[in-house]
Amino acid sequence: MSLIKVIGNKAMAALAVIFTLFSSTAVFAQEAAAIAKPVDMEPVYRSTIFYVLLFLLACLFIAIVGKALKVYELTRETQGKSEGINWDLINAVLFVIFLIVGLYGVYFEYTVHGKMILPEAASEHGKKIDQMFEITLILTTIVFIATHIVMFVFTYIYRYNKARKAYYYPHNNMIERIWTIVPALVLTVLVLMGFLTWRSIFHKVEDPNNKPLSVEVTSSQFQWDIRYPGKDGIVGKKNYKLVTSTNNLGIDFNDRDSQDDLVADEIVLPVNKAVRFTLTSKDVIHSFYMPQFRVQLNTVPGMPTQFEFTPTITTDEMKAKTGDPNFHYVLLCSKICGTNHFNMQKVVRIVSEKEYEEWLTNQKPYLTDDLRKAFNLPVTAPAKPADSTATASVKPSAENQLALKK
Repeated sequence: MSLIKVIGNKAMAALAVIFTLFSSTAVFAQEAAAIAKPVDMEPVYRSTIFYVLLFLLACLFIAIVGKALKVYELTRETQGKSEGINWDLINAVLFVIFLIVGLYGVYFEYTVHGKMILPEAASEHGKKIDQMFEITLILTTIVFIATHIVMFVFTYIYRYNKARKAYYYPHNNMIERIWTIVPALVLTVLVLMGFLTWRSIFHKVEDPNNKPLSVEVTSSQFQWDIRYPGKDGIVGKKNYKLVTSTNNLGIDFNDRDSQDDLVADEIVLPVNKAVRFTLTSKDVIHSFYMPQFRVQLNTVPGMPTQFEFTPTITTDEMKAKTGDPNFHYVLLCSKICGTNHFNMQKVVRIVSEKEYEEWLTNQKPYLTDDLRKAFNLPVTAPAKPADSTATASVKPSAENQLALKK
């Protein structure tokens, strides 16, 4: 069979595929038109199979075109004709097109998705992290754009040309020094900046006159348990061996610091006041994550960890800034810790000092009467009835006194 017949067969095959697709589409369109109620194709477009078949169809089309072009090249070669398609020029042009599309993609990501990277920082150290992130992103973006422009333009300018011979240029000490020393200096600055920022977050000098508020958070599948200190300002000890149905966190109430601790359903913090979270876990590794405060630290079973930060924007202020009346800070778990990981959340409210004190007075103590009995502590005396004074002022009669003696 000659190459011309092969070309004809390939073309006929392609035409047959296209004709089959169009005829099938026409038949489906006629059937849909015959039905009074229009067919809802939305579920089809959303299905995975639809896009898989669409991808395979595109691959088939590209393969047919590629085979046809290959046959065209072989035909010209057997006929002794010059090369019909300058693939070197096509590849070079494609590189330039890819460069332009890629640079537009960078612009699109910065202008559209760039606003979605991080919300506004609502803590003191969060501003430092954002500054470090922005400097790193700017430097890497400049290097990314410059290197890609050089590479793709170089590929276009120095594409293959039979009339041109490549210049042999194996080595240049100056260029070697530049692209070794400059990146080393830039990376050293970035690493030092990150190290100093990390130390400023995790190695704080404690001021005895302004001690941070202590809050304990215990993670478990799939919830957060919050414990606040009482009037002593100290969160008491706990021991996993003391965990029972009534003592869910295993609090050691033989420690006096534990006896006035409070339990809360949400995290409420005063603005511009340092807070130190002590993090523990009852079962698996979770991750204590509050994105607006740039706080993320693992909670590890058997190993308490701590994170200290200062919130700077109240919840009401952030609602006004975002224009979202339903906005609220949230505590999340950023570890895939199980099936209900997505639902492991806790509301965080940043309020004024006065609001915080009012909220704290309404929180319930962790130590209940059942726990007092379990730890042999005195049970809380029951409240006296309202008319106890009037009852006590009335003296019992002689018969009642005799009955009481009996």
